[in-house]
Amino acid sequence: MTRRFALSPFPNMNSTHGLNEIAQYEARWPIGSRERTAFALHLYTGQRRADVARMAWTDVAGNAISVVQAKTGARLTITLHPNLSAALRAWPRKHMVILTTAFNRPFSSAGYGNMMAAAIAAADLPDRCVLHGLRKAAARRLAEAGCTEKEIAAVTGHTTLKEVARYTRAADQKRLAAGAVAKLIEQKADKNSQP
Repeated sequence: MTRRFALSPFPNMNSTHGLNEIAQYEARWPIGSRERTAFALHLYTGQRRADVARMAWTDVAGNAISVVQAKTGARLTITLHPNLSAALRAWPRKHMVILTTAFNRPFSSAGYGNMMAAAIAAADLPDRCVLHGLRKAAARRLAEAGCTEKEIAAVTGHTTLKEVARYTRAADQKRLAAGAVAKLIEQKADKNSQP
């Protein structure tokens, strides 16, 4: 059984179950576990399974991690989020690669996917939770923080803004709608305050 990882409210991004699923996974896998370190690498870099499985300690320098994406060849330098920094500090450096098997060997991409599928199952998450969803969750969270499509692509390495827009459409809609209603309320308040 191969499970992937959604951990983002897809396809219905207007619900809160994605946030609950993230919290449920984090509650099951504490800081210092391989599963939580892998999760943090996905959620805070927005990278694909193969790229996270290949990340090495030498890719981490100062407050950033460098990635050369296997699929696109894109070269990225991503600033470390404090939560990712904390996860990396708590994870022992046993090998050149950051994430290793129980036998202290690098993962194959498929083996890494299987490890994460087992971690998802152990966290008792629903079947909609798939690994690629963490990439979507990363993009959605950046959109919810007010990042532009170009800023999001600078983190995720997407080559087209159309793909970023597809990942973040619902988050953008929610943010834009809130801004529109706030402007309407502000306009009414201005009219009521004039003599």
